Amino acid sequence: MAQWTSAVGAGQLARLLGSQQDRPAGPGTRRPPAYRALADGIRLLVLEGRVPVAARLPAERELALALTVSRTTVAAAYEALRAEGFLESRRGAGSWTAVPAGNPLPARGLEPLPPEALGSVIDLGCAALPAPEPWLTRAVQGALEELPPYAHTHGDYPAGLPALRTMIAERYTARGIPTMPEQIMVTTGAMGAIDAICHLFGGRGERIAVESPSYANILQLMREAGARLVPVAMAEGLAGWDVDRWRQVLREAAPRIAYVVADFHNPTGALADDDQRRRLVDAARAAGTVLVADETMSELRLDDDVERPRPVCAFDPAGSTVVTVGSASKAFWAGMRIGWVRAAPDVVRSLVAARAYADMGTPVLEQLAVNWLFSTGGWEQAVTVRRAQARQNRDELVAAVRRELPDWEFEVPRGGLTLWVRTGGLSGSRLAEAGERVGVRVPSGPRFGVDGAFEGYVRLPFTVGGAVAEKAAARLAAAARLVEKGGVGGGEAPRTFVA
Repeated sequence: MAQWTSAVGAGQLARLLGSQQDRPAGPGTRRPPAYRALADGIRLLVLEGRVPVAARLPAERELALALTVSRTTVAAAYEALRAEGFLESRRGAGSWTAVPAGNPLPARGLEPLPPEALGSVIDLGCAALPAPEPWLTRAVQGALEELPPYAHTHGDYPAGLPALRTMIAERYTARGIPTMPEQIMVTTGAMGAIDAICHLFGGRGERIAVESPSYANILQLMREAGARLVPVAMAEGLAGWDVDRWRQVLREAAPRIAYVVADFHNPTGALADDDQRRRLVDAARAAGTVLVADETMSELRLDDDVERPRPVCAFDPAGSTVVTVGSASKAFWAGMRIGWVRAAPDVVRSLVAARAYADMGTPVLEQLAVNWLFSTGGWEQAVTVRRAQARQNRDELVAAVRRELPDWEFEVPRGGLTLWVRTGGLSGSRLAEAGERVGVRVPSGPRFGVDGAFEGYVRLPFTVGGAVAEKAAARLAAAARLVEKGGVGGGEAPRTFVA
């Protein structure tokens, strides 16, 4: 019986390997043999989670043809991977990826480190700040006071607590977007909202257009739902969307869904202006595409002179094109797993009906806590503190990275929680691996792309400041030196394999 649970085609593996980049070797630097470079490239893909564990690899002859190398090179690379514990094989069943005994399974998303590891490793993988106090405690206390009447019910509210749905609707109305409670569904975080939307509109094999780069965990969610991702490149720097490119993709690929983060985009920090929002909604409407607008970062405006654009749904008065997703997780606290969907009433009814086969509903106590924050002014107070904390962290992290890594390039975003950094020609995958060795965890650029794009980038969140930011930058610099010296990989001076 075969031990593999998925398969990677020769063409797909060639694209993933070909996306990996590294600096040209300096004078006197010894290049590893081709088989060693190929083995290192596959090993990095496994460690990054971009090729799953227990994935069947192509036959030697197929991969050799896709990479235009000899079959002997592929056979030697596979043999090296088997010797290192990253590949297992059996006659008649083929070869499949593995991890050596004692190694943790690679994460395919951006899961936070366990608490016991935080003392020795600086975690730059999770873009989330600690809870704002005393507002979290006050919100939970307020929720407990409101809980008794709900405790006498069944506790299942598939659309969300009526009081919270009404409050969220009123907040949209106050922003100039008339909204009824029937247009709101409360979810278990933004991930729960987007998962429900993808299952309602997408379906296995459906095309979903996504920004390139985009939020890693959402991309993985869509892949696991069986979607075919269609990447659309962002405009340069912080300019937001290239709407002409979006219009072309929507017209030619006809995706069922398009997923966008218009407000302080994750990971680039870009902010789309009103004109870009209007034009993208018009293009989606013309193509018959459902436009999912993720607003989870919308309240994290870090510079006071930044004018907040109108919500994307403001340009869809009929409500036929835009589905909006919001959340308390980024603006308030990731542990507050409350999200919501704003859509046309018939869409909300369909989402609620489908939910009966998923999670039934969102925890009542947490909904009451968010409702307390919204109704008492505690939300605005907490978000003000959150902005100040993120702004200070941003400024201190930027200063530390510029001092320690002057060759790295980035534009400083005016809001959000993330810095998108070009790593001076170094492989982001190798930096991530080297970072684990020197005590800093950083996600590489390819996690935020499709088919291995953005190898020359990493994402840095505004979650640390002061001395910790300085130490994180120093450890990143140490990781960069390790990569430059060829100290990452199984060979003497390994490089990333380029087909």
